[in-house]
Amino acid sequence: MKKRAKKVLEEKEEVLCCCEYVNRHGERSHVAACCCDCEDLDDACDRFMKREAQKPESLSQVAAVVTDRIRVPWLWGGARKLELSIIPPLILLPALLHLAALHFMLGLVVLTALPVLVLWYYYFTHRKKGRTLFFLSLALFSLAYMYYLFITEVVPSGDVGLLPVVLVSVGVVLTLLALVHTKRDPGIVRPNQEAVHSTVTYYAPLVDRDPSLNGGRQDVTMTVSNRSGSPEQAEVKESSRKNWCPVCRVVRPPRAGHCRICGVCVLRLDHHCVWINSCVGQANHRSFLLTLVFFLLTSLYGIILVLQSVCPQQNVLTALLYCPGVYNQYSTALCFTCAWYSSIVTGGLLHLLLVQVINVSYNVTEREARIALREKTARSAYWGLVVDTGVYSLGFRGNWSEFMTMGDKLNPPSPADLV
Repeated sequence: MKKRAKKVLEEKEEVLCCCEYVNRHGERSHVAACCCDCEDLDDACDRFMKREAQKPESLSQVAAVVTDRIRVPWLWGGARKLELSIIPPLILLPALLHLAALHFMLGLVVLTALPVLVLWYYYFTHRKKGRTLFFLSLALFSLAYMYYLFITEVVPSGDVGLLPVVLVSVGVVLTLLALVHTKRDPGIVRPNQEAVHSTVTYYAPLVDRDPSLNGGRQDVTMTVSNRSGSPEQAEVKESSRKNWCPVCRVVRPPRAGHCRICGVCVLRLDHHCVWINSCVGQANHRSFLLTLVFFLLTSLYGIILVLQSVCPQQNVLTALLYCPGVYNQYSTALCFTCAWYSSIVTGGLLHLLLVQVINVSYNVTEREARIALREKTARSAYWGLVVDTGVYSLGFRGNWSEFMTMGDKLNPPSPADLV
């Protein structure tokens, strides 16, 4: 009875309230004390006041403390950690768009600098192979903010009827639903558990594997086929060595690849898309294209409605380039600026959709296209826009037929894990 009472007391002590959390040192802390007792910051300030050189890891330690302590109170499981990369789009996007609406020259500078900053941050994070929610946050908030301005600024003007509002709303909802389906699972390669016979544990690090993980222990799955010494199994072993992933410790099926950002192997890996913060593979490639189509149709239709409202005397094709008197009122200038911003985003995603459609038509993934161009084993045309490896192509109709039905082949008999 005493042991049971002790266990109950320990479980009660481990339960976190809505404002508590476990910090990076494994200690319980409180949201109200997030600005107190920061030894790393105190040390950095002391060195600055004494004019001493900072430690090489001082800034990184302070940044780690700040990111660990920024929490949001949550009803279940204590306070949740807030990802800092989602905050800049929520602040910068409205501020920059409202600044650009003040004058034509400000709009020109802002709408030129904004894509440059986004591209710089993309190459910065892509070089470090780090995950970030910045681009997903920017995409979702851009969609939500453009829809908000459409409802609050364009619709009250009376130039837009009920049917266009319903169509734009349905397009936004369909885009979000397709995005949610795309985020579920790209088709991660998992070992075939039916072929596993036993597990052997040894203490030697594998190639490209951190030995500190898992205490230096490596678990190797041994199968019945491994224990047989037939020539056929020897051939399977030889072919499996080439597709063996030392990080995931699985044998990759054909056309599968390892994503260094997500840290997993994905079936028919196309690429890692920063805009959805996930890989695009066999399981979600179709829904990814559907998300692009829904977004582009909704965005184009919304841009047309906005331009017809703020520039009724001009043709839609020329309204973006010439719209006299649009900066006389701040509301019309803001809508015109948002139409320009949406046009820039739409142009970028339209290029992405065009590349995807061409690759599907030639039955080539973006990963295979990059590898083939690097090794000079593919035929390219139109400045690298069209890449044909000639390996998996079944003709135009055959390629699209395979693409539309590849989601039904998510559980193929994968080879056993061989070492």
